[in-house]
Amino acid sequence: MRAVIVEDKKMIDEFHRVPNTIYANDANYIAHIRQDIEKIFDPSKNKLFKDGKAIRWVFYNNKGQKIGRLAAFVNSKTAHTERQPTGGIGFFESINDEKAAHFMFDTGKKWLADQSMEAMDGPVNFGERNQFWGCLTKNFTDENSYGMNYNPDYYPAFFESYGFKTYFKQFIYSRPVYQPVEEVFVKKVERLMKEQNITVKNSLDLSIDQIADNFLTVYNGAWGGHNNFKMMERKQALKIINSMKPVMDKKIVIFAFDGDNTPIGFFINIPELNQIFKFVNGSLNFLGKMKFLYHKWKGTPTTMVGIVFGVVREWHGKGVEGAIIHWSGNYLTENQLYDKIVMQWIGDFNPKMIKVAENLNAAKYREMITYRYLFDRMAKFERCPNIE
Repeated sequence: MRAVIVEDKKMIDEFHRVPNTIYANDANYIAHIRQDIEKIFDPSKNKLFKDGKAIRWVFYNNKGQKIGRLAAFVNSKTAHTERQPTGGIGFFESINDEKAAHFMFDTGKKWLADQSMEAMDGPVNFGERNQFWGCLTKNFTDENSYGMNYNPDYYPAFFESYGFKTYFKQFIYSRPVYQPVEEVFVKKVERLMKEQNITVKNSLDLSIDQIADNFLTVYNGAWGGHNNFKMMERKQALKIINSMKPVMDKKIVIFAFDGDNTPIGFFINIPELNQIFKFVNGSLNFLGKMKFLYHKWKGTPTTMVGIVFGVVREWHGKGVEGAIIHWSGNYLTENQLYDKIVMQWIGDFNPKMIKVAENLNAAKYREMITYRYLFDRMAKFERCPNIE
């Protein structure tokens, strides 16, 4: 077996062709968009290259056949916030051969060790956690969601036999749009909205700048400061919201506000783009863009994906979560918009949000794992700490 570094257009093409081998007989697989992945490895588009590093390989057997691929990263913003300096591996694909998979992990480990790392997480992304993060461990029978990892059922065994351990589990929940909120929540919501003057509404009347400002306030209030969740700056929030513009449906970008009209919660959704991207064969070239625009105009997606759901910490447990879901369900039902909500993953380090999802009768739809491997095999392994 040999590893070839991806350094030119030919090898970039080879990198993107590997999944064609792995998923040739998997009817549920929908290819990731090539352009989305290439942005991650473009120093002019990914600011993490300023102080970080990334590399990727395509792997071949002795007959010259592609058997897999892998990328490795050092994110300077997070690498030194752990007990051991920690890098990452991602975009892992492998034929069903444990020796091949372990050879790929060895390749990533060696490169990361050369960068003074002492541990590696995988499969992760050289960027935010909302895309290309985690190894699928349960539910291999449904089509994958846009930007979320999907893999054959033999991948978890490869990670675990190599020595990776579970750093945290990721739970993906789903519920029908028309499923009513339990009566106990309805009463709590009505009381909250009356006594605290809470309002919930979508973003139809908001500008991109206003959406970004609301997003920033809730994000920092909900997660800022916890375990590698850095306080977000406005330019980053604006960049995220601007990146959503081509696919945004303002009707399903939803905020909750307190009596002073300060945002205290959000439910950021987009249409399930893979219900469109299944027609473009993994590339937004000219023909792919035309197909995308047609299906977007046609309203092909019937599922919406909750990219992020959060409530400012001081409002936890007061019913804001139920208010957002209750309002959303009523609005979507009345306007006959979408049939199902698939929620972005919730880490097992966030028991409060897991409880919220379960209390709202959302079903656990998929499970994933973010693994960690310590290079010093005698070092103490610690799981991701819970959000307090």
